[in-house]
Amino acid sequence: MSNNSVRGLSLVLPLTSFGNVLVVLFSIFLPATIIFLNVSVSVSILVNGALRSENRFMYMLSTCFSDICSGVSYYYVGVLDVRDSFDSPTRTFHIVPTFLGLSYMAILAAQADRYHAVVSPLKYSYHMTRNRTLMVIVAYWVYAFLIVAAHNLVTVGVAKQITSIGSFIGNIFTVIIMIGLNIRLFIIARFQLEREPPSEERENKRSSVYLILVVAVFFLGTWLPIFCHIIACNFLGSTCYTFKNEGTDPIRILPRLNAALTPILYIRGCSPLRATLLSKVWRPCCKRR
Repeated sequence: MSNNSVRGLSLVLPLTSFGNVLVVLFSIFLPATIIFLNVSVSVSILVNGALRSENRFMYMLSTCFSDICSGVSYYYVGVLDVRDSFDSPTRTFHIVPTFLGLSYMAILAAQADRYHAVVSPLKYSYHMTRNRTLMVIVAYWVYAFLIVAAHNLVTVGVAKQITSIGSFIGNIFTVIIMIGLNIRLFIIARFQLEREPPSEERENKRSSVYLILVVAVFFLGTWLPIFCHIIACNFLGSTCYTFKNEGTDPIRILPRLNAALTPILYIRGCSPLRATLLSKVWRPCCKRR
């Protein structure tokens, strides 16, 4: 990014009308909400040893970390007049979209984790230790930033080709996998777990499956528009950037809304997390005030 472009940055919209002021305020409060909620969930998991011992909370933690980065970065790409495209002087060198992609990979990995935990509990408990789960999380974080490095080490033309092919193939296959896992998890939660005798273990399994199901459904609802848009543009060979900047593009705002919605779903759908959040994170902060 050149110094001239940095000095010339303005707000996402000029404050010349009431509607523009609302858009600017929304662009400021959205990342604040994302950061507050995801930091709250992250701290709740970190201070509770019982939560840290379960693999599913490690994936939650990974999602929260990437969403916190998305929230912080939105103060640049969402609040200011920024176009995050390959040839833009205000681009982020593919770093900001990577944080969103990491949330996507975390939810997909969490779906696969819950599927194997319910279908093959003995094999899962033997193979998927906490260290191996952390290795999976580290692996997709490293992979994501290796892709960032590849984009920035090649020419713009090659980077566009990598993104075009990768987005077209990757988005189609991962969305199909996510939808397939959703259907399979719903069948398991609705029929297979119902046949098991009532127990605390069955309720824990069912609640964890339903939680990741709901999270994945809302994720798909907010991400499918941009997936379909990118796939269609890559297929037609036309540009995908039709709005003035990131902060006024509803298709690119939706994934950020999901970054605020996901921790709310975690809090609402997981009683141990909610109890820790209220008793050890929010309540002590309110008492200090």
